[in-house]
Amino acid sequence: MFIDGIQMGQYMSRETINVIDAEAHCDGPCGVYDPASARIAGEAVQSMTNKMLTLAENHSNDCSSAAYINTMSRYAAIKEEEAQKCKDELLVLWTDFFKPQHLESIPDLHDTFWQAAKLCSACKVEVSAEHAQELMDAIENIHNMFWNVKGRSEITWIRAS
Repeated sequence: MFIDGIQMGQYMSRETINVIDAEAHCDGPCGVYDPASARIAGEAVQSMTNKMLTLAENHSNDCSSAAYINTMSRYAAIKEEEAQKCKDELLVLWTDFFKPQHLESIPDLHDTFWQAAKLCSACKVEVSAEHAQELMDAIENIHNMFWNVKGRSEITWIRAS
């Protein structure tokens, strides 16, 4: 790295300065927010939940086979990863996009997001079609809140699956 024509490596090393690895969205602030990523992750949670339930139904006599265990493990890992991704995306919207003035027009904003985050957690630890659907319903509600705040209520809720 050069600063004012001086190669900084001659004067500094990683050991002489504090290096912090950071990851964020994004408090820059970039201003790019959209509930679509939460919807996509929520759909993946619902899809994996349904696949797990179907697999269990179709292999009720064969649950100890390596193929069953492998497939179920993969579905569970994807479901948990996507539920966490959904939760992260919702929390970014809640804490970074929505502002105190939005509480005037959306008095249940905090409870809506809190309940949605709790549903993400429930979907991580359970295999519940009911909770997966409740999560999708919560994300749809947040989608509508988001686009109404932006003055773009014409943005319709469309699922990829």
